Amino acid sequence: MNQNLTSGFKPAALLLEDGTYYQGKSLGYQGTCSGELCFNTGMTGYQEIYTDPSYYGQLIINTMTHIGNYGTHESENESSAPKFNGLICRDFSEVFSRINAEESLQSYFEKHKIVGISGIDTRALVRYVRSKGAMNAIISSETTQKEELQTLLNKVPSMEGLELSSIISTQSPYEVGEGNDIRVAVLDLGVKKSILNHLARRNMWLKVFPAKTTYQDMLAWSPQGYFISNGPGDPSAMPYAIDAVKQIVDQQHPLFGICLGHQILCLSQGVKTYKMHHGHRGLNHPVKNLISGRSEVTSQNHGFCVLADDLTHHKDLDLTHINLNDSTVEGVMLKGRPVFSVQYHPEASPGPHDSTYLFDQFKTILSKPA
Repeated sequence: MNQNLTSGFKPAALLLEDGTYYQGKSLGYQGTCSGELCFNTGMTGYQEIYTDPSYYGQLIINTMTHIGNYGTHESENESSAPKFNGLICRDFSEVFSRINAEESLQSYFEKHKIVGISGIDTRALVRYVRSKGAMNAIISSETTQKEELQTLLNKVPSMEGLELSSIISTQSPYEVGEGNDIRVAVLDLGVKKSILNHLARRNMWLKVFPAKTTYQDMLAWSPQGYFISNGPGDPSAMPYAIDAVKQIVDQQHPLFGICLGHQILCLSQGVKTYKMHHGHRGLNHPVKNLISGRSEVTSQNHGFCVLADDLTHHKDLDLTHINLNDSTVEGVMLKGRPVFSVQYHPEASPGPHDSTYLFDQFKTILSKPA
């Protein structure tokens, strides 16, 4: 489709796959984008959200009313550029007031060719998604013709069964924290920079490998442990990662997984995953640690989840964390093995820091004599 780098708020349209139609004002790049509709309930941290690789293939509804009012700053990127497909918000501001901001969100979006729509009653839209469930949608500032948009939307694939990590992952290995004492192989399924920073600050020397790297290729670097990252897409469509993690576990190596990495670990042990009705995304999700008895306010971003019933009689996996809103699985550990994972994001960025102890837990495991 033809696109042009023309700023300004022109008419724009949003069409959901069930035919629900909205009109509003364009924001960011002038063009057309599509993907799975999801919403994030965070009141701050929009730049970290937009650059989180886990949002690849999705349109984000920000439930926070004002977006863009504090601009952008390079240090707050979780990856090299925005990874989501498009934005839906109520009030979008080209004016920002933060003294150290580098540019407006509008110019940032123009630079990275991110399309969006504002002037939407996001409260009503989020209530609709919570009722009807996640679905594909399309945003356009090129056309507001419903029939034309429907034709384009019909071509968008469902997120269920979609493998995306190999697209968003690094294409070649790189290292972080070179020279630190503890060597950790990171399987990059869409890793956030803040996760790598948390690991490196704990004296870990990381080698970050592409998503489809085999266990043998990671083993050749002689790591003391393995980290399986967050990322986008359907975990059940990733046999390459499931196989690599199964081999890591079978060889009794220490392993820590976050979000998609948590789901891949469970799949490697025969526990199924499923697509959630509308997912968990935001900075305010309560989780209970069943081992310590403490509750944590957590940052989350996932549309798939581990099937709790499969854990009930599993001989090797123990449930360690549950979501206090809906009792979904939030963490597991492998009996008698130095292997654990969580569904939520202990690194936050954005979000509360209640769960950073998990990085210390991983370091403690790696520091024990072999």
